[in-house]
Amino acid sequence: MIDLSKYTKELSELFSSSENILIICHINPDGDSIGAQLALYHYFKAKGKNVSLLSPNNIQEFLRWMDGIDELNIFIKDRKKSKVLIDRADLIVMLDFNQSNRLGEAEDYVIASKAKKVIIDHHLDPKNFADLIISDPSKCSTSELVHELVCDINGKNFMNRSYAEALYVGIITDTGNFEHGSYSSRTFRIVADLLDSGILKEKIINLIYNNFSSDRIRLQGFALNRRMVVLPELKTAYIYLSKDDLKEYNHVKGDTEGFVNMPLSIKGINFSALFIEKENFIKLSFRSKGQFPSNEFASLYFSGGGHMNASGGEYTDTLGNTIVYFLKVLKENVWRFEHQV
Repeated sequence: MIDLSKYTKELSELFSSSENILIICHINPDGDSIGAQLALYHYFKAKGKNVSLLSPNNIQEFLRWMDGIDELNIFIKDRKKSKVLIDRADLIVMLDFNQSNRLGEAEDYVIASKAKKVIIDHHLDPKNFADLIISDPSKCSTSELVHELVCDINGKNFMNRSYAEALYVGIITDTGNFEHGSYSSRTFRIVADLLDSGILKEKIINLIYNNFSSDRIRLQGFALNRRMVVLPELKTAYIYLSKDDLKEYNHVKGDTEGFVNMPLSIKGINFSALFIEKENFIKLSFRSKGQFPSNEFASLYFSGGGHMNASGGEYTDTLGNTIVYFLKVLKENVWRFEHQV
């Protein structure tokens, strides 16, 4: 855990001196990235700031109900407007990522911008492409970190409904509704404040976790019945889905969210992987229990990273070859990646 107070003065000065603030989430934004982005947006709006929102690409359907989401500009949908927003910004705040390639097509334009740049993130090993980098891997989510910073700058707890809903979405999605992640007693104190502010917990849970199409439910059943492989000797299970599988079940962005967690409910399984076939590569997601370092595994073999128990990466090959390679490196490194609970 870092001492956030050492950043408060500089961050406060950047916020107060900036006329046009642009907040950017990472490519393929998840609930935490959008939650942190919208929370900071609502804070700035409450303080009378001119603030804009940008995402490198489209957001997932289950997040479209959130207050302020209509203000989110999508780079790949309107490149001209997005470039104008980047050009006119005098402060760019980047949330929930620490490598510039997570900006997608917007990367070159953001890097070239003369605006002051701030990174607020909770992932390990941040790269240096901003004027101020605030990274705290001890936080369960970037949303939690944003709230801590906002309260420090504000001099007291800050809260309104839209802000609280966004934070709650960020926290519950990055912890799998508190099934994994580095949440702490402080996290629950923040959640208690959010609930005390009057947010409707059941409504948000239903919108996030119980708002899927029948095709998505059928895809989930197919994945578990036909595409899950259990390896008891390695305490590992994996699910694989081809492009044809996704097409058959009318897959839309976000439908496979949470699939990687499901094999961990099997007795004796401590490591889970999900393989999704994309156009020119295979996307991988990893989840683990206990001290199994899924982020180290992702970094060493799949050009990825993340948190100890939740990470991801990618591999440029066929789906079949990727699985063969995964099994090879997993077996070769059983001694290194001990499956502990």
